[in-house]
Amino acid sequence: MSVQPETETGTAGAAAEAPEEGAYSFAAMEAKWPQVWEDLKVFTPVDDGSKERRYVLDMFPYPSGDLHMGHAEAFAMGDVVARYLRQQGYDVLHPIGWDSFGLPAENAAIKRNAHPSEWTYANIDTQAASFKRYAISADWSRRIHTSDPEYYRWTQWLFKRFYERGLAYRKNSPVNWCPKDQTVLANEQVVNGACERCGTAVTKKSLNQWYFKITDYADRLLDDMDELRGHWPERVLAMQKNWIGRSEGAHVNFVIEADGGQPAKDVTVFTTRPDTLYGATFFVVAADAPLAVELVTEEHSAALDAYREQVKALSEIERQSTEREKTGVFTGRYAINPLNGEKLPVWAADYVLADYGTGAIMAVPAHDQRDLDFARTFDLPVRAVLDTGEEDPAVSGTATSGEGTLINSGALDGLPKADAIPAAIEILRQQGTGEKFVNFRLRDWLLSRQRFWGTPIPIIHCPACGEVPVPDEQLPVTLPADLRGEDLSPKGTSPLAAVESWVNVKCPECHGPAKRDTDTMDTFVDSSWYFLRFVSPEFTDGPFDPEKINDWMPVGQYVGGVEHAILHLLYARFFTKVIHDLGMIDADEPFSALLNQGQVLNGGKAMSKSLGNGVDLGEQLDKFGVDAVRLTMIFASPPEDDVDWADVSPSGSAKFLARAWRLGRDVTSAPGVDFATGDRALRTVTHRTIADAEALLDHNKFNVVVAKLMELVNSTRKTIDAASGGADPAVREAVETVAVILSLFAPYTAEDLWNVLGHPASVANAGWPTHDEALLVQDTVTAVVQVQGKVRDRLEVSPEIGEDELRELALASDNVQRALDGRGIRTVIVRAPKLVNIVPA
Repeated sequence: MSVQPETETGTAGAAAEAPEEGAYSFAAMEAKWPQVWEDLKVFTPVDDGSKERRYVLDMFPYPSGDLHMGHAEAFAMGDVVARYLRQQGYDVLHPIGWDSFGLPAENAAIKRNAHPSEWTYANIDTQAASFKRYAISADWSRRIHTSDPEYYRWTQWLFKRFYERGLAYRKNSPVNWCPKDQTVLANEQVVNGACERCGTAVTKKSLNQWYFKITDYADRLLDDMDELRGHWPERVLAMQKNWIGRSEGAHVNFVIEADGGQPAKDVTVFTTRPDTLYGATFFVVAADAPLAVELVTEEHSAALDAYREQVKALSEIERQSTEREKTGVFTGRYAINPLNGEKLPVWAADYVLADYGTGAIMAVPAHDQRDLDFARTFDLPVRAVLDTGEEDPAVSGTATSGEGTLINSGALDGLPKADAIPAAIEILRQQGTGEKFVNFRLRDWLLSRQRFWGTPIPIIHCPACGEVPVPDEQLPVTLPADLRGEDLSPKGTSPLAAVESWVNVKCPECHGPAKRDTDTMDTFVDSSWYFLRFVSPEFTDGPFDPEKINDWMPVGQYVGGVEHAILHLLYARFFTKVIHDLGMIDADEPFSALLNQGQVLNGGKAMSKSLGNGVDLGEQLDKFGVDAVRLTMIFASPPEDDVDWADVSPSGSAKFLARAWRLGRDVTSAPGVDFATGDRALRTVTHRTIADAEALLDHNKFNVVVAKLMELVNSTRKTIDAASGGADPAVREAVETVAVILSLFAPYTAEDLWNVLGHPASVANAGWPTHDEALLVQDTVTAVVQVQGKVRDRLEVSPEIGEDELRELALASDNVQRALDGRGIRTVIVRAPKLVNIVPA
């Protein structure tokens, strides 16, 4: 949808001109109303229980510079929800803050020879001013920044509670390492084998890292999605489900034979197909797993060492690709198949991942394509144990993994897959060599970062006492204030490690010499609980006020991009469940409803400097005004769809706003006039608009509400220009309705219109108008009459008209008789009250 441009004094193309007396001027409105709203505390919730509460939250921004077009779209959508709920009489919490820790600030500080806080807080000030200009209905009294010590004190406090429950722990493991940023990356931060921030190829490095044990909550994170269905986008739920990746199968215990002084060793593998154990012809361990080094014989150790170096340069996507040629090395050892006693050669390969399952697999090449590709590369046996009716995989080169009947499988022969799986598990259980098991693709959350600008991990390492949490009364562990510029440059360890005065401390338990942990937390930790802090940001005795938290949580409507489906949203759900289990909140899901907005494109492509298709938000606001930009974003498409700025018309939106605003100057009846005495036709349009808008807003169809509002403006103008004019009470009712509905989308224009109508500020609290059901009842409907498929007449009839009466009216029509021209009638099809189709003989 779009509206056509029209030049208006003080609107599009004329922002710098002085407006004529009585002309629409967005610049004058933007100068006038913000201070009024602030003085009246219009958007500060009363929070006293006198009204039903609603919590609306936008995903808070990162302060990377001024606001851009994406912010303009996302925050306009969330603001519609908040303003609508406020109009409905709810006590609305709609706070704002900044996700202000992160690597970009650190890089900017190195470049500018500054402290990261300088860049961060300067950008926050810039964005805050822009948000206020953009008229977001935010409660600024609850503003938070995750880089404030007053905030990250409680991030550290929560870390300690997780640590006490065994949910925060350290382990040595191969991690994704960005050589340029010199830091660890979570799996989700590696995109196509490269660092998502700088694009450098990611390698592997073995480090001792902190993890959150999110896998303990895998079942709940998956099962509780049923509560969200219908309130969250299905694609987000599907993405989380796939990421968690629950697989049911079995743990199977293999014995690795002793060899050359190396003792026998039990190794457990996870498989979803224990029924195919008789088809296992070799055994594979992840090349980068410690198990590979432990198993390899001296004869093959040099080859394994060289191969492990090659594997470090590969991403997980590359390693698991079915397109890559399979590589690996023989370890010199053999595993014993627990069902048939066969010796299986043990290989180390890159297509098995160290941290999925147990880091080892039984390879069944006939029924797994990657195993088959590996077997064909290294001339290993292929034995089919599932008859699917397809060609033998050893001949075709294509694994058969579907349904079938077991063959070559001892006691399992003749069983279908569905019966063979539990039968195989039962045999393993009776032998003591296996059991039913549920595995997850989800891995524990790696939270260590070798960065400066993040929340310090509140752990002290003591040679005598081990890991010692910093006592609560000593929190927050603050960052040094004097590191800047090159002191922050990547050196393979956290910049904090070089600050001896910060690192070296006394152990809280034995008071001997000890050292602080020098890693900082992944910034996703900060954003995994910020919505809880907004409830009581000044509370000093905990992360939030326990007396207030259950009044507001869970968030009723969360708004943000689908790109956060796996990372932020999954982590926030995990944090909320842990905090619930700590007995601190009643809710165990953070966000009852989720709205994803689309992207803002230009010419069909994402805006970028390299493409030269960027659009500067500030310039758009200066040229067209805040309301026109907001309205354009909302009118362009449903919230979840992309907006192509090349296809929309902010100048057209400015024209419409001016037309709506001018209605107020034509109203001559006094406030409080009896609307019931006004023009019934216009009242019907007004009340239909109210009813339709309510239903559409409840389903986030904001763009259609704007279209309905435009129709109401047109109908009102026609009534004013007709004989009844601006004195008709129905005109005031219509224009007041325009002001209230428009306040959701264009707050400056709506406020000014409300003021012109003689009402005190603020229209944001005017209250949603009530529609009269009696005015929604249609007196007549239009029945279309066709002859041989062509429209020949339109009849105004009662909605209750019967088929016989409608048939008679249609046949009596002069237009119909002329079309029939004396011909007989073969049939008459009647669909009362809207259609009659006459077929001549």
